[in-house]
Amino acid sequence: MDAFTRFTNQTQGRDRLLRATQYTCMLLRYLLEPKAGKEKVVMKLKELESSVSTGRKSNLNRVVYFICDTVLWVRSTGLASSINKEKWRMWATRHYYYSVLLSLVRDLYEISLQMERVVRDRAKRGKSLSQDPLGYSVAKDETEWLQSFLLLLFRSLRKHPPLLLDTVKNLCDILDPLDQLGIYKSNPGVIGLGGLVSSIAGIITVACPHMKLKTH
Repeated sequence: MDAFTRFTNQTQGRDRLLRATQYTCMLLRYLLEPKAGKEKVVMKLKELESSVSTGRKSNLNRVVYFICDTVLWVRSTGLASSINKEKWRMWATRHYYYSVLLSLVRDLYEISLQMERVVRDRAKRGKSLSQDPLGYSVAKDETEWLQSFLLLLFRSLRKHPPLLLDTVKNLCDILDPLDQLGIYKSNPGVIGLGGLVSSIAGIITVACPHMKLKTH
């Protein structure tokens, strides 16, 4: 209980819990909508999702996205009804997409460094890449190359859990802007599940700081 209290006293901790609640509501709403007799429950979930989303406005980490999202919040309260809501929503989504995309590029760079490190370590132990399964560069066919690459990727990420966690989080985060920008259409169920997984990953990094990715 003390650990939970310390966690919720942190701004990031509260934001992660609110975000997890928001996407859980989205996922449940998607699962219940096709079922008859669940209209009231779906409406309650939608209202809760909206309320939680409003409560997160002051806790967003990306500055440009925060500015655009704050403008949208002002528009939704009726304080400035002349604001073009759709235009600002697209700006917010686009900046969020670029931010997550850059984070994924960073993750890929870190993964490549880890893979190189694994290959060097095995080479130092006297294992020939041409004889070892990790020697994917000399694979004789595409299937063997793919298996060797995936094995190397698995071993690299296994040695660096924070990198794995950050990569999974960013992959889940990018689903929503991809859908809103029309780059890759999805459904509320997939977006809700992705958001929930991302939120859980975020909760882990706040509760266990050693699991937060530290870049070079």
